[in-house]
Order: sequence, then structure tokens, then C-alpha cells
Amino acid sequence: MEINRRTVIRGAAAVAAFGMAEGAAGTAFAGTSSSVGSSGTTSAYSLEFDPTAWSYDATNDVYYQLGKMYVTDPAATDYENLSVYVPGAYLTATANSDGTTYTAKVNPKGTVGAHSGRTAPIVIPVNTPGYAAQKPATSYSYSSVSKYLEAGHIYVWPGLRGRDSSTGTRSDAAPWGVTDLKAAVRFLRYNRSVLPGSTDDIVLFGMSGGGAQDTLAGASGDSPLYEPYLRTIGAAMQDSTGRTLSDAVAGVMAWCPITSLHEANLSYEWNMGQFASTGTRAPGTWTGAYSTDLAKAWPKYLNRLGLRDEQGRLLTLTESDSGTYLAGSYYDHLIEVITTSLNDFLDDTTFPYTVTTQGGPPGSGQTGTSTTYETVDDYIAYLNTDSTWVTYDSTTNTATVSGLKGFVTSQKNASKPVGAFDGYSRGQTENSVFATGLDAPAHFAPLTRDVIKANEAAYATYSGWNSDYGSAAYDSDFAKKDSVGKDMAWRADAYNPLYFLSPAFAGYRRSRVARHWRIRTGIAQGDTAGTTEINLLLALRNYGIRDVDFATVWAQGHTMAERTGDSTTNFISWVESITKK
Repeated sequence: MEINRRTVIRGAAAVAAFGMAEGAAGTAFAGTSSSVGSSGTTSAYSLEFDPTAWSYDATNDVYYQLGKMYVTDPAATDYENLSVYVPGAYLTATANSDGTTYTAKVNPKGTVGAHSGRTAPIVIPVNTPGYAAQKPATSYSYSSVSKYLEAGHIYVWPGLRGRDSSTGTRSDAAPWGVTDLKAAVRFLRYNRSVLPGSTDDIVLFGMSGGGAQDTLAGASGDSPLYEPYLRTIGAAMQDSTGRTLSDAVAGVMAWCPITSLHEANLSYEWNMGQFASTGTRAPGTWTGAYSTDLAKAWPKYLNRLGLRDEQGRLLTLTESDSGTYLAGSYYDHLIEVITTSLNDFLDDTTFPYTVTTQGGPPGSGQTGTSTTYETVDDYIAYLNTDSTWVTYDSTTNTATVSGLKGFVTSQKNASKPVGAFDGYSRGQTENSVFATGLDAPAHFAPLTRDVIKANEAAYATYSGWNSDYGSAAYDSDFAKKDSVGKDMAWRADAYNPLYFLSPAFAGYRRSRVARHWRIRTGIAQGDTAGTTEINLLLALRNYGIRDVDFATVWAQGHTMAERTGDSTTNFISWVESITKK
């Protein structure tokens, strides 16, 4: 269950690559206006943004350009392009002779609210559920960007490849999604002299797999792990004067980020699976035994991270009389987070309170059910239906949570099978995220492989076990290399935010981490362990990031969870608070 042995090797290789890149900056492709691509062949695309090609929405006073390629040697022209939307006040324009386009230059004195043509923040959506691709805009729509532009933001919409955009000749598996996002950020900085807005104030926002990928981009700014991928597609590495460009961003808004995939199988079983006994977790099945072994392995990993709370207390798990490692300072911290979430809910909610459950998948036509709780006492009684795990003091309107098992069985049931992320038959969504070659889902998690290897002889005594599920399948996938020549360990490190944030990994302090973070998650989601976002928060604070606005939202699941208000308005207000000049 080692963390460092593998990653130290990767980190040494990354440092070497970084040194070579700096030393070769004057000769390697640097993303200048040259039309020579990274392969040495002539490219049809330039990194120069064309200030003579603006379109204009006179009704709403918006200048925009669609479909600008942001690399010189794109692997996927249908994805690797972006659109820019700018409030009219930020540009001074004249009509071209064609009667439809405009030539414009930045108007630094033009203002919208507290922002100007030089200081306006640039917001970038990362809408990649399940690490899927983000299609670029193909037509103009004001309604989709209006709230951001009205707030004085510049909206940049890049296309990004993902697990579902691979073709018969091209694999778009990790790390290409985040690589494309980084290339788009570099493109904006390459063209900062002709584009309005502050490239020092680039803010990413996304939910689920999108929240995961903007988290990765925010944690891995300028990481050498991405350099060979960026060079392959002809991303901007230097500006026209030879100055090194950065892909680091200022801020990250992540709702329910499905991330830290390297340990997600383990944390899922510790947090939720150990309290379930049906389906793949049924007693007497090899998967039930597998669940138990994954849950036992996670505390050993967690204890090596060296996480500390705001008071500097080391957070660890220890063995307990019942359950799997349900004791220790980390366990106490987790209960504190759950308790805070419930008390925030009680502060925010006016009773009577109605809960409506969805009857089926969106569009299924199935009718949900609604239950109204007249008083807080009624609601607490509902929470304690199966066991008493919440006590309530009506004089202070304060609840106390006594344990994880009662909370999970009441509010956070496991909704995924054992092997929730790296599936034993490579059948989970994330196996496709790390596909090897074309349409070849792959194993990617060494911690999972270690559990399988240690216990596969015991699993083989159960019916339902298949030798194809053994550790050899993991080792085979780990050894395969992608089109850039990198193996699974390299790729998995690039897609692990803790690789850059935790001293347990070799990538620690070898990237530029975003200064501002806002993280929201629904506490009831069964999509990932609640420890995922908590550990991200702790790692960021331990790293020294001061501005982390975090909340675990009670009674909400896998959604753009907010305690109050709507997600878009709250996001815009947060951007205002971190960028206002």
C-alpha cells in the first residue's frame, strides 16, 4: 500500500522533463505565430487571435468570436477550438467592409460594474460530466452567457476532449481533457494584448466530472507532467517575446467533484460500503469480501497523507471495537463536518419543510413522492427512524451527530457496486476515462490492485470469481503506454489533485496552485465518498491556500449544491469577491 515508491520515480522523471523544457525554450516549438506544428510539419492554424473578425450582437451589446483553434497542431479540430464573449464596453470597434464583422481593440476605460476592459475576470465553464467531452459552441446564444456578461465577466467556452469523444483513429482518454483546458488558458495568455480582460483572473467552474477536471487544472498549474501532451498538440508554451507562458489559474469553483480516483474504490467502501449488505456487498460473495478488504485498506492510505485540521491536529483513523476504523481524530473531524452541515441546514430552513423525491431518471415520467415535516422535531424523528444517531436541543436549535453508521444508513447509501470507480471487470465509467488505445477501458488504480493481489487467492474460493479479475490484469494495463509514450502511473498522477497538494506524493510543490477555491458538495450523494471533498479541502489548507470557501450541503445529492440561492448567482458573487479591484 505504498504511496511514494511509484510516485517518486514519476516525480524524478517530471523534474527532468521540466529542466529540459526550460533549457530548450529557445529552440523547441513555443507556440509563437510560426505555422510549424509540433511534429515539424506545416500547420494550418495559428495561435494569433484575429482582432478583425469580431461579430456583434447590437441588441445586447456583445462582441463574440466562435470556433477559434487554440493550438497549432490539433488532434481534434472538432473539439480544440473556443469561443469568446465580451461585453461591448470592453472593446472599441469599427465595422468592416463585409458589413457583418468588426475590427476591435481593447478599451481599457470601458466598464461594467466594478470591472474594466483590462481588469475583467475571465470565466471558463468545464461541463464534462463523467469526464466526458465538452462540445464547443457552434452558434451564438446570448441567453447561455447573459448573466456572466451582465456582471462584467468575459466568458470563454473551449471545446475539450473526453472519454466519449475518441474516434477510430484517436484516443481522447486522460489526460487529454485537462490538457485541452490548459492549452485554452495558454492561448488566452498568448493573446492577452488583443483580448480584453485580466489573464491574472481566470476562474474555472464545473460540476461532477467537470468539477473534478477544473480541480485538477487548478491544482496542477504548469506541472511538467502535462508538458509533453501540450507540446504534442502545439499549445502556446512561450509568447512572441520568448517569455514562458503559464496555464495556472486564479480560481476554481467545484460542485461535487468526482476526483482522487486513485483511492476512490477504497474510500467509497470505508465511507459507505461497510454499512451495506446487499447486492455486490452481500455476505458470502467474493465482492462482499472485496468490499471489506477495500474498506480496511483505506485507513492505511489516509494515515500516510498527514492531513491536519485548522488547529494543526494530525488527522488519523484508528481501530475501533465495531466497524472498520471508526475511531481517531480523522473520524471525529468527519463527524464534525456532518454535524456542521446539519446545523447549517437547520439555520437555513423554515419549517414546515417538504422533501420531494424524484420518481425515476429525468424524463422517465415517473412520479416522485413528497413528505412534509411540520417541525424540526418531526424531521429529527425521521432521521432517527432506524436508529438514534442525532440528538436535538430545541433551545439552541442545535443538533449533534453521534456516529457515521447512522448517518450513512439514513442519508448516504452506497449507490455504486463494489469497485465503484476502477471496476474489477473494467466496466465503470472511470475505466473508460483511462482507456488504453482505442475503446479499451483500463485499470488505473494501484491501491486497488494491491488489495486484489493480497486477497485474490481467497476470492478464488468463492463462486463468481474470474481469474480475469486478478492483479495480472491491472499490471498489464499499467504497463501500456499512450500516444505520447507515457504509462498509466504518469497519467494517473496527472489526474490526481493530491499528487500536487500532498507531501505524500512526488508532485508536491511542483505546480502552481490556484489561489482561490469554492467547493460545494451534496452530503447525501452516493456518487462518491464524502471524504473526497473533505480531503481536498484539508490538502489545500495544509498546502497554504488561505481562501477556500467550503460547504457540505445537507439533504442535497449529486448536484450544483448550494445552502441557499442558486448556483449561478452564487458563483458570480464569489467571482466578484475574489477579483474586484
